Amino acid sequence: MKMAVPYNHREIEQKWRKIWEEHPVNVNDGKKPKYYCLDMFPYPSGNGLHVGHWRGYVISDVWSRYKMLNGYYLIHPMGWDAFGLPAENYAIKMGVHPEKSTAENIANIKRQIKEIAAVYDWDMEVNTTDPNFYKWTQWIFVKMFKAGLAYQKEMPINWCPSCKTGLANEEVVNGKCERCGADVTKKNLNQWMLKITAYADRLLDDLDKLDWPEKVKKMQTDWIGKSYGAEVNFKVENTDKEITVYTTRPDTLHGATFMVLAPEHAMAKELANDETRTAVEDYIYQSSLKSSVDRLQDKEKTGVFTGSYAINPINGAKVPIWLSDYVLADYGTGAIMCVPAHDDRDFEFATKFNIPIIQVIAKDGKEIENMTEAYTDAKGTMINSGEWNGMESSVLKKEAPHIIEEMGIGKATTNYKLRDWVFSRQRYWGEPIPIIHCPDCGPVPVPEEELPLLLPEVESYQPTGTGESPLADITDWVNTTCPCCGKPAKRETNTMPQWAGSSWYFLRYVDNKNENELVSREKADKYLPVDMYIGGVEHAVLHLLYSRFYTKFLCDIGVIDFDEPFHKLFNQGMITGKNGIKMSKSKGNVISPDDLVRDYGCDSLRLYELFVGPPELDSEWDDRGIDGVYRFITRFWKLILDNKDADVKETKELVKVRNKLVYDITTRLESFSLNTVISGFMEHNNKLIDMAKKGGVDKKTLETFVILMAPFAPHISEELWSQLGHEDSVFHETWPTYDENAMKDDEKELAVQINGKTKCVVTLPADVSKEDAIAAGKAALGDKLTGNVIKEIYVPGRIINIVAK
Repeated sequence: MKMAVPYNHREIEQKWRKIWEEHPVNVNDGKKPKYYCLDMFPYPSGNGLHVGHWRGYVISDVWSRYKMLNGYYLIHPMGWDAFGLPAENYAIKMGVHPEKSTAENIANIKRQIKEIAAVYDWDMEVNTTDPNFYKWTQWIFVKMFKAGLAYQKEMPINWCPSCKTGLANEEVVNGKCERCGADVTKKNLNQWMLKITAYADRLLDDLDKLDWPEKVKKMQTDWIGKSYGAEVNFKVENTDKEITVYTTRPDTLHGATFMVLAPEHAMAKELANDETRTAVEDYIYQSSLKSSVDRLQDKEKTGVFTGSYAINPINGAKVPIWLSDYVLADYGTGAIMCVPAHDDRDFEFATKFNIPIIQVIAKDGKEIENMTEAYTDAKGTMINSGEWNGMESSVLKKEAPHIIEEMGIGKATTNYKLRDWVFSRQRYWGEPIPIIHCPDCGPVPVPEEELPLLLPEVESYQPTGTGESPLADITDWVNTTCPCCGKPAKRETNTMPQWAGSSWYFLRYVDNKNENELVSREKADKYLPVDMYIGGVEHAVLHLLYSRFYTKFLCDIGVIDFDEPFHKLFNQGMITGKNGIKMSKSKGNVISPDDLVRDYGCDSLRLYELFVGPPELDSEWDDRGIDGVYRFITRFWKLILDNKDADVKETKELVKVRNKLVYDITTRLESFSLNTVISGFMEHNNKLIDMAKKGGVDKKTLETFVILMAPFAPHISEELWSQLGHEDSVFHETWPTYDENAMKDDEKELAVQINGKTKCVVTLPADVSKEDAIAAGKAALGDKLTGNVIKEIYVPGRIINIVAK
């Protein structure tokens, strides 16, 4: 047997990368059905890619190549989420203009991505900072403005003192800026908002038609936070004013013993009297320094009594009005009625500030003496509730909103946690908001034919911290004329958030050179939406929710005819450093793929990225593990080359092994158990090496193995396919199928037992009858079987057990 040429990964990978560039394997012949597999596109970080980034790209490429082998024309593009805080903060840190640093970072990451050897179609490439792209980002905003979905509002927003810009609620994580980690405070600013709340019900209801992980659906459901209840009007004692509260439990109205307002509530200051004014104003100020997330998560409840009382409309009782930062101004009405007997948070507050607690729901109708905790079970009988006494609380909960409405003290209503999207950023590196402010006409959109409104070039782009964007200092750019009346006017100087471009980019890939439309209906109907979307779970709320909102809006105005962007979603787990610590340059635990590609090759790194653990779970990186994968790939190389010219006839055993190989790999791949796919390759490789030593391996089995390996290790697979005598690419082949009947064993080894203890083993036909199996088992036992046989047990294909006494 001729010995195989040693495996040289550098030579092979360079060779095939060059061939693929000249002769792409993914060609649209107009006959194949499309399959759109998409990665969440990266923002061009200055640190480049680490091995964690590779994981998602390898997963998507494996799936893409698998679909290609199943007869699809593949849409598999790549682009750059290049506007926004990450790129600008990096530029500030490096002391360069963001345009320069972003271009350099893109070039570096593109080089790294190309080393993954993914079948990206670079002709479809998009960049959110390209005017030809952000023209359409601005166009969408103009359309939303004309539809009444974009509006301005002065409001207290999350403010990052480090990034010096406003943040949406979704960009605040545990009270800190998602981007830089600084503590987030509050600031009153006039902001552009997008009315995402207008789509709340559709965003919630349409989750049912998506093939997404349940945990992601739940995260979106919880964020939207739809609840049913009532708005109840409480009169303020000795005034003609009312405070409206929203409650999901109007059935407990008799148990409301105090009221709490958000510190930002419009009536907060006027409710104070001479004795309480100083304390109230101080509390309002201190609350403004805390983020909404911190306020909700604070375990220690704080508050201040305003000095005023409200009248409970159901029973006329006086209830003190407090301020507390656990109530948010932008949820419900910014005021809540508090029922401490049946809410943990209210119970804690009432206990701390010595406020009465009245139980109104009781288990079995019995009141609890000396309550030590809130009774939060929704089931029970109403007590201390006037005419409602004796009713089942679960029944009353549904009826109470309508009873309150009939009484004229409130109304049934639905509420959402979802808030309108804060869309302004007081930064330079973003899409200019295409609005002109006219003293006479008000805010007017830039005419669509004048888009894109270009981001002006500046020398100083650092954030001002005043609440204004650096664009405000460019007077030649700011000063303009109103497109409606022709009078002097000024441009909007805030820019859009990073999310603006990433909320619709997936639509542009398929028609990225279209100068007249965001995407033509012909191409949209033919290639969209995305069939498989792959990326990190960290985008479960922000990016995915915004993308769904944009898609629904664009569907409503007729740009596309579908209202959900991504049919199927897969969230890959994170690759971490030692002890599960997230990789970051500051922690010094970043592993670059560059050296690993040089030393082991792209194919080995691809396989190891999948082998480290289940793809949906976080996995700890260990460089030493790649050695084992490299040994496997060299053994695979040797198996094929050592046996490619052997004249081995197909045997029943080889057919069985080949079908079992196809079955194992296909079923594991279809279930996204990619780590077990790699272990399956290793197991079957060892088995075939053993068979080659005993009698050889036929060419069809070798070819089948190479095709199966191709999506995972494309370079070595192409080379081996060529070595097997094929002139065309392995990716123009068809994914092998399996025959379940061919996988079945003709014979089985069965353990023969006496009283549950194995005495010998017999080999019998796989379809042997119970009678024949037991007879063969007894014969094999011979003299070992003594005494009286009480019972005969046969477990097909496994054991024969004779119970004797």
